[in-house]
Amino acid sequence: MTKHYDYTPRLNGSLEVEIDRLQEMIRSPKMRKMRQNAKQDGSPPVRIRNAATIILVDGEPGDYRILMGQRNKALKFMPGALVFPGGAVDRADGSISSVDEFDELTAKRILNNSPARASPRSVRALALTCAREMAEETGILLGQESENPPLHKDWYYFKDQNMAPAISSYRLLARATTPPGAPRRFDTWFFTAPASAIGYSPESGFKPSGELENLQWIKPQRAIAANTREITRVMLVELINRLKVDPNLDPEFSAPRYYFARNGFNRKVME
Repeated sequence: MTKHYDYTPRLNGSLEVEIDRLQEMIRSPKMRKMRQNAKQDGSPPVRIRNAATIILVDGEPGDYRILMGQRNKALKFMPGALVFPGGAVDRADGSISSVDEFDELTAKRILNNSPARASPRSVRALALTCAREMAEETGILLGQESENPPLHKDWYYFKDQNMAPAISSYRLLARATTPPGAPRRFDTWFFTAPASAIGYSPESGFKPSGELENLQWIKPQRAIAANTREITRVMLVELINRLKVDPNLDPEFSAPRYYFARNGFNRKVME
């Protein structure tokens, strides 16, 4: 049975405050005009891409830190923003071998709350996307030694270390879909995993990429006050509240979905 908990925040960066900021952004004249233009110019709607993000958690209750990085300021999408490692799902991600799989509860929840075309392959692809993006953006490998490392060219990070991704420790935190009108839209699944999921780190600790820089372990409360975007702050508060009552990241714990409807963002718990 899905476990439900009181998510009422007890800190300045409360869930209500951050959701209100998100609503304000969505209802801003700029966003309204973008949605109107999208309807009127006759062009096809922006395709929503599947995406996944992983939040590594380190530390003890009361002293948690998470891994975040700053997007290159030269990028067109969210330049300079502090974000979690992650990105769009690649076609090959679902077929990459791993040393283990999602726990059954997590896989079932994702499948039950996914579009009709979803499959077990597309579900596990979300986890593999997190592992690939973490490797590409930081050089950190979430995996274990394996005699069968991925052979795909985009997974050379793992092959070079004779490792394969390990995904059984991933836990679902939330899901959010970019509202209409935005130039890029993603259906993003946010996962958490303990820092112990790290199987390999570069000697320098991190390997900054051209996309993600200034990688750091940062307290969630500090990240909220940094240069983070609205949905990122919402997820930070979700994580803070989750860790308060579920420090062991129980897979039975309920996870919310954020989606656009009736001119605003809505929050609904996924069973």
